[in-house]
Amino acid sequence: MDFEQLRAFSTLARCLHFGRAAGMLHRSPSAVSRMVAGLEKEAGVRLFERDTRGVALTEAGREFLAFAEESLGRRDAMGLALASSRGSFTGTLRVYASVTACYSILPPFADALRRGHPGLILSVLTGDPDDARFALKEGRADLALGALPRGGYAGTEAFLVERTPLVFVASRGGAYGSLGGAKTRKDAQAPAEPERLLANPLILPARGLARERFDQWTRRIRQKPTLAAETSGNEAILALAHLGLGLGLVPRLVLENSPFADGLTTYGSGTRLGDYEIGFLMLPQRTGGMGPALKAALKSILEKAYPKGRWVETVPRRGMPHEVT
Repeated sequence: MDFEQLRAFSTLARCLHFGRAAGMLHRSPSAVSRMVAGLEKEAGVRLFERDTRGVALTEAGREFLAFAEESLGRRDAMGLALASSRGSFTGTLRVYASVTACYSILPPFADALRRGHPGLILSVLTGDPDDARFALKEGRADLALGALPRGGYAGTEAFLVERTPLVFVASRGGAYGSLGGAKTRKDAQAPAEPERLLANPLILPARGLARERFDQWTRRIRQKPTLAAETSGNEAILALAHLGLGLGLVPRLVLENSPFADGLTTYGSGTRLGDYEIGFLMLPQRTGGMGPALKAALKSILEKAYPKGRWVETVPRRGMPHEVT
């Protein structure tokens, strides 16, 4: 058996899907299947159960996963140790981020990484900011930038870099562009009673933190909103609001960096929805090719790139998160 087989096995064991594993490994599904089959033949045991419903690890597969992860970890640690002796790292660093985050938040990190470790190639995977933790835990990214609940996610370390309120926006020239209390996008304020906004058609994210907070608010006040649209991605919400369909709910940071901003009126929501926190996520334990030396280097880069940021780590301590000082 070789490290490529172990990497294929470990990747498939994390995502339990040949297609996704193949994409992460930059190979075809048939190639991944052949490597895993070869590994099973050499080990003399069945590592996966395969049927029409999907893939699952066998008991032997779960035991073998510990061996595979340890072997890959030792190889990575050796490679990083050799690189550290030369004063830099080499390879590819995979970062997950939304399109908006790529041009509004990620640039300082990319610049600091390029200056501090020119041998590291930055590879960016884009998607919904609420999927950041899944990209990380599924092994598709070494570092993820996304929306975080207060205190971060259990089992992750988070470096918070931005805090922004959630606001409602509407087409300035449309039917919902002058509801009272509206200001420019840089000075959003709500009407005296933000609940008045709920009487208008709304454009909401289909899922994620903003939607969860909105649903909690409306359940608390027992008010059922009228939905004009539900969609994924903040840019889509802004585009629909710009068309005049209704009031869209987005983080103000997204609005301020959007090409649609100039044609929109902004309404704040007071303290009803709280602040929206954005930060980088990484796993405390080794994941993928990231060993302790590289992790320490990335922490230093984040702290230099965002001097006002702060670390938050969630641990199973009575179910409550705590800040890392």
